[in-house]
Amino acid sequence: MTRQMTGAKMVVQALKDQGVEVVFGYPGGAVLPIYDEIFQQNDIKHILVRHEQGAVHAAEGYARSTGKPGVVLVTSGPGATNAVTGLTDALLDSIPLVVLSGQVPTFMIGSDAFQEADTVGITRPCTKHNWLVKDTDRLSATIHEGFHVATSGRPGPVLIDIPKDVQFASGTYAGPKQARTSHYQPQVKGDLDMINELVDALEKAKRPIFYTGGGVINSGPAASQLLRELVDTTGFPITSTLMGLGSYPASGKGWLGMLGMHGLYEANMAMHDCDLMINIGARFDDRITGRIDAFSPKSKKAHIDIDPSSINKVIRVDIPIVGDVGHVLEDILKVWKSRGRKTNQEALAKWWKKIEEWKAVRCLSFKQEGSVIKPQYALQRLEELTKGHDRYITTEVGQHQMWAAQYLGFDDPNRWMTSGGLGTMGYGVPASVGVQIAHPESLVINVAGEASWLMNMQEMCTAVQYRAPVKQFILNNERLGMVRQWQQLLHGERYSQSWSEALPDFVKLAEAFGCKGILCSDPKDLDDAIMEMLDYDGPVIFDCLVEKHENCFPMIPSGAPHNEMLLGDANATDAIGATGAVLV
Repeated sequence: MTRQMTGAKMVVQALKDQGVEVVFGYPGGAVLPIYDEIFQQNDIKHILVRHEQGAVHAAEGYARSTGKPGVVLVTSGPGATNAVTGLTDALLDSIPLVVLSGQVPTFMIGSDAFQEADTVGITRPCTKHNWLVKDTDRLSATIHEGFHVATSGRPGPVLIDIPKDVQFASGTYAGPKQARTSHYQPQVKGDLDMINELVDALEKAKRPIFYTGGGVINSGPAASQLLRELVDTTGFPITSTLMGLGSYPASGKGWLGMLGMHGLYEANMAMHDCDLMINIGARFDDRITGRIDAFSPKSKKAHIDIDPSSINKVIRVDIPIVGDVGHVLEDILKVWKSRGRKTNQEALAKWWKKIEEWKAVRCLSFKQEGSVIKPQYALQRLEELTKGHDRYITTEVGQHQMWAAQYLGFDDPNRWMTSGGLGTMGYGVPASVGVQIAHPESLVINVAGEASWLMNMQEMCTAVQYRAPVKQFILNNERLGMVRQWQQLLHGERYSQSWSEALPDFVKLAEAFGCKGILCSDPKDLDDAIMEMLDYDGPVIFDCLVEKHENCFPMIPSGAPHNEMLLGDANATDAIGATGAVLV
């Protein structure tokens, strides 16, 4: 049966039919008909953010922690342009989002009307696809198509621009099954010949490594389980990108830690010296590869990815497999088991012996001395005191983000939300709110730096309004820490604009927001302060004053290969000077 309804009502009905439970948004003139329909129903919860960028990041946190698409509703003009950073962030990190934007009436488009912008033109480079809907009869089908595109293949954000007169006009509603989706059906099954070739390589490899990314998590929980089975039964070591943390447990016997620019020494050295690299759901990002012509020079390379454009885009591979990670891993295990579960045990034992030598470097070691809190110590204690909780972690962007990736352990997927590809300062606060809305009974902690935290601090109002008890754990070094570090190491210690002379009192700021504020500056008080944060049943802003000039190591200098890493070494400062690092 066909149903007649207004475009605004179609929007709400389409969201219901897609199973949407939460929408993050901010009203404005061009979307008031939709907001009026939202007011007249109770199935979909609307979360009023304080900025449209915050809406998109909150939806990203919701999507990443649930596996469901995040939904955003913004008005025309500045409402849509404010969403651009979040859309770009989601595109680079493959986060499924559906953003609905209002537009001026169709007869005003192109007339420089009030709050008019070419939203489709502006967002074309930062979405998987976008639409301007000028016909109410096509609106509902376009929304269903948008959900299909956002969640199929390599996930990503889509945007649907809806003029105000289309929202007022009546048309025929089409259900999800009536929408056009056959034109976009990404390949999910891998080529069997390539899979057999990869199994051949698994059987013969002397120095193998699994290199995993966010694609494993995006494929769903089954993919992570299949990955764990493959790693544990082959006995191969495994590392991960920033976005892939949790796809294999940090407590697992094959885990080497994160790799890349601030990855662990053993992970980067193993990547450099391996003879078989199996890339599963990662895109050979420059933070991982370092100098491309020196990247893992001795290895045969396999790449499993659902996005065919990612294969051979950066690194040429020997075994390309286009397909969904879960499907491909399932077939690899079937073939490998049917052939007798063979690996080169003798060579593998030697490989692990070498890896243990690299682990013995203890690249994350540090000394907590004196009365100033080391940021590494703060995160080490946070990990120890929260690892038994039903915990979700978001981060801002900077040194604290890398320390969080190094010192916090994740045994499950969808527990770690961070801005990887775009490196968006201001991501963490709204993302933590989105995660907490999705998981109201869980512990949600945003690990932040004071500079990045200030960029979207207004979303603490959202947390208070919706009683989201997010914990904001700020490592406050009164510096733009990563900028300052690069200026020290690469720019002759010329600290151009990398500190602030006017920071707020975060405890008073917390109270102004209606939150609890906690200040800690002494390592002796840290455990008690963290427990006070955990015991409080509402939102908390925790101001942890840390060492101002601590550098984040290990670090691969820009343009260097994986086997040339800077390691922090408190015992070698006399020999290496002011950098506090030694080249290994």
